[in-house]
Amino acid sequence: MSKRVGIEPKAYEAMMGFEKYLETTDISPIHAEMIRIRASQINGCAFCINMHTKDARKAGETEQRIYLLNAWRETSLYTPEERAILALTEEVTLISGHGVSDKTYEEAEALLGRKYLSQVLAAIIVINAWNRLAISSRMQPAD
Repeated sequence: MSKRVGIEPKAYEAMMGFEKYLETTDISPIHAEMIRIRASQINGCAFCINMHTKDARKAGETEQRIYLLNAWRETSLYTPEERAILALTEEVTLISGHGVSDKTYEEAEALLGRKYLSQVLAAIIVINAWNRLAISSRMQPAD
């Protein structure tokens, strides 16, 4: 496998600026990690899945809920707010398929409120950008 170029330092700095913004939002650490893990699962980003499952555990997430994230619809372990966040994460991550449905958006807005919804959308967008960077530059999980 050839050595690939990562992100140019100024671009990385800009991405980190977006991360710093996310730290100022109301998004709970558990919600943030759920978004990061679920988007990374969909995108197949081993580097990010590895990093964010560890971060989720540090934030207090349970092993069971981490293991079941890719089957969240099949269990009652997630709150209505978390289910709305996960549905939104999936639709934004797979946006080229059908966009974000009105039903998903309206349910998320009703459960989360406009401000939190906007912050969740930002978090989804950021992890999708990180996933694309990690996958395209072939970043590998640390042992």
